[in-house]
Amino acid sequence: MSTPTGPASGLPVRMPRPRQSGRHRRPEPVVAPEGAAALVLAVPGTPSPESRGLAEEVISIARSELPGLNALIGYVDGDDAEYPALASVVAHSAAERTARYEQALAVGREVAEPEGPAAVVVPLLVGPDSSLVQRIRQAITASGAPAELADVLGPHPLLAEALHVRLSEAGLARADRARLFTVATAADGIVLATVGGEEAVQAAGITGMLLAARLAVPVMAAALDVDGSVSAIAEQLKGSGSLQLAVAPYLVGPEVPEGLLDAAAKEAGCATAEPLGAYPAIGKLVLSMYTSALGIAPPVAQGAQAR
Repeated sequence: MSTPTGPASGLPVRMPRPRQSGRHRRPEPVVAPEGAAALVLAVPGTPSPESRGLAEEVISIARSELPGLNALIGYVDGDDAEYPALASVVAHSAAERTARYEQALAVGREVAEPEGPAAVVVPLLVGPDSSLVQRIRQAITASGAPAELADVLGPHPLLAEALHVRLSEAGLARADRARLFTVATAADGIVLATVGGEEAVQAAGITGMLLAARLAVPVMAAALDVDGSVSAIAEQLKGSGSLQLAVAPYLVGPEVPEGLLDAAAKEAGCATAEPLGAYPAIGKLVLSMYTSALGIAPPVAQGAQAR
């Protein structure tokens, strides 16, 4: 039993653990700096409950990696009713920062006047799409707010990992090439399907090489938004000896029109995996684009462990 002056005599006393020192010391958790710019996730495509749920999950992953993160969602084709338009969200983030500054002054706090971008806009895209990125730039300009546009999420080893996982979930690839078992439906050739034309195909090829190294099968990129591209690449793979093909969508999901992926896979006679969606790597890469833009040490790993 304890006494007013401390634990009773003879009872063990829990002492605070000494702070670990040296190179094995546990790093201090990274938190968002006070007053940092908002992260605005730019969601492409036709807004829907599905795209909103996906975006919210991506934001949740980013917040779990960086506590205190002020993250918002803006839709490139938003209507400012159910789905807030990107320009409105960026403008709101700037007005909110100004309001916080004025409130701090009103209560007598000594705070620095806000400077730098009020928001960092991160496109929810794994590869370049010049027409879509141009629309995002126009929305930032229309907002009238100081904001910075981050780069797209790929190429990156974590995206190759995510593609591998999606293929294995569909039974189209081994979950781990090091394990001694086979998958009866495993593909021996992969069409990496993206959107954004030839520029996107070239960029996807980098992630495709990383995926090919993981699966030990040929991988070639094709553009869903170019007629016949997926079929043409499928024929090239068949001509080089691949007999069982699969389409791996190099897409988050909202950026591709509904039905386009299934139609292209059917035309090419390929099975298909699911888009990347809210795979954890997507949220981590969104955060990495944000922290890189602000010069904050990124909490996301710069590579993916081999499976």
